Amino acid sequence: MLCEFHTIDDFNKPVFFENKLKMLDNKKYGAYLLTGQSDLSGWDKDWLREVFERMKKNKETQYIFLTKRPEKIKIDNTPDNGWFGVTITSSKEKYRINELRNNIKAKHYHLTFEPMFDDVGNLDLTDISWIVIGTETGNRKNKGITKREWVENIYNQAKEKNIPVFMKEDLFGILSEEKMIQEFPKDFGGRK
Repeated sequence: MLCEFHTIDDFNKPVFFENKLKMLDNKKYGAYLLTGQSDLSGWDKDWLREVFERMKKNKETQYIFLTKRPEKIKIDNTPDNGWFGVTITSSKEKYRINELRNNIKAKHYHLTFEPMFDDVGNLDLTDISWIVIGTETGNRKNKGITKREWVENIYNQAKEKNIPVFMKEDLFGILSEEKMIQEFPKDFGGRK
C-alpha cells in the first residue's frame, strides 16, 4: 500500500517537515508516495538531498515522486529506489514523458493518467516501469468524464511492453470489475 509523506494546506507551496523524515524508515510499507499533496517541481534542492540520503539508507523501500512540470526540474543523480513520474491528462501533454526522461536521470519512471480529458493516442513508453490510470473525482462543474476506450488504449500499449498497470478504484462504473487491473511493479516486493 502507498502512504502519503505529508498533507499540506496549499498544493502550490510545498512545506518541508524535516521531523517527518523518520517516517521513511518504517519498513512496514513497500512504497511511499512523497508528493501526494505537492509537485516535485516545487521542492527545494536541500529537501531533495535530505530525502535522497534517507532513501539510500532504506534501499528495500521504494519512493514515488510525481510532477506535472518536468520542464522545471533538473536532477542528474537519483537513488535506484526512486520512482519519478509525470501526470498526463490529455494528448496535448504527452510531451511531458520526454521532459521527464530528459530532465530526471532515474532507474524507474512512471506515468499517471488522471484525470483524463481525451484519448492520449500512441505513447512512447521507452523506459517506463509503471502506469497508473484514474479519473476525475469530486463535484467540479464541467467535470471530465473518462471513456472506457481511453483507458483500454493505455492498458493495451502497456501490456505490449510488459508494463504493470494500476487502475484506481474511481474507474469502477467506467470499467467492469473484471476489467479492473491493479498491478504493482515487482520492485515493490509485495509488501503492503
